Amino acid sequence: MSTSSVSATSSSNILTQDDFLQLMVSQLTQQDPLNPTSNTEFASQLAQYSALEQNKQISSGISNLNSSQALSQAQAMLGETVTLKSGDSTITGIVQGVQVVDGTPKINVDGTLYNVSDVTGITLVTNNANAATINI
Repeated sequence: MSTSSVSATSSSNILTQDDFLQLMVSQLTQQDPLNPTSNTEFASQLAQYSALEQNKQISSGISNLNSSQALSQAQAMLGETVTLKSGDSTITGIVQGVQVVDGTPKINVDGTLYNVSDVTGITLVTNNANAATINI
């Protein structure tokens, strides 16, 4: 009887979908022909694989939604006066642009890029006489 091994592909020893399929194929090819895997057990394994695939797609969708939402938040700040925390200092300036760096939207204030999460307040100017400040 031969044995096969499947190694985890990540450094944290988490099995991937490919590892799961390799284990399942290995189990099928090496099973005892006089005592094969039951249909119920095989169906259970297929259901687990299907659930894994669905979870991966949901996770990807949520990640895309979060990225879109962060970009929308950054775009909504264009032209607004923001107050943000950078290290130990507080900076106030007008958002002059939005740039995506490594998949993360950043706002450009006075020529420097900041994370949207650094913003602590936004001053909305409706006209020259009225201004509203939103503290976050």
